[in-house]
Amino acid sequence: MLLALLPLCAFSQNEKAVSTKKLLWADEFDYSGLPDSAKWRYEEGLVRNREAQYYTRERLKNTQVQNGVLTITAHKEDFEGSDYTSASINTKGLFEFTYGRIEVRAKLPEGRGTWPAIWTLGTNIDEVGWPTCGEIDIMEFVGFEPDKVYANVHTADYNHTKGTGRGGNITADKPFADFHIYAVEWYDDRMDFYMDDNKYFTCERKNEGIGEWPFFAPQYLLINLAIGGAWGGTKGIDDTIFPVDYQIDYVRIYSLE
Repeated sequence: MLLALLPLCAFSQNEKAVSTKKLLWADEFDYSGLPDSAKWRYEEGLVRNREAQYYTRERLKNTQVQNGVLTITAHKEDFEGSDYTSASINTKGLFEFTYGRIEVRAKLPEGRGTWPAIWTLGTNIDEVGWPTCGEIDIMEFVGFEPDKVYANVHTADYNHTKGTGRGGNITADKPFADFHIYAVEWYDDRMDFYMDDNKYFTCERKNEGIGEWPFFAPQYLLINLAIGGAWGGTKGIDDTIFPVDYQIDYVRIYSLE
């Protein structure tokens, strides 16, 4: 797959940063089979948020690269005591980054009960826990709201469990109907979130300390398709949608110089 030139964003404050970006890490999915084990690891089991799916490891039925695209597929099936299977992959221990542009071209799944995400967690999560490690939600989509895409930022002082979470959303007509580019540009004083060329949310550092802004330290990337859960399952799960696909064309991480 050839690297395509990306459109420059229309916001003057970022024109210089975008024009001087340098590719640090990427997966173009120009191979076949399971995701590249040198780049991706798996979460396994019932992991978080009261989600209904069992995340499987190295199972082609749930994660398969073919024709230049990674497809994460959720199935309704009995598996290890769960009613659904899906997958969550990440770069923990393989690639970490501090600042830069994280960009994913993806086609979202459609249907009530789906909850795909592109996000990051601090690499110190095993030492300090969540949300102290910091979380950057580059893209979240819940199938019962089919015309909105969300970005969220969680820290020890600002997170949804306290009702202080910071985030934004963009209205999009059938975002699941085609591929779109989801991105964040992470600087030392702010994060700018994009869908395609549209910047729709900025999270600015408040200078209130590490509880507000732990984002001076490395994070790792996660891509997953959850089913149900504390947010995705608010309106239930439509069992007629399965199997349902979440497709990723590429993942690229740039420095911003």
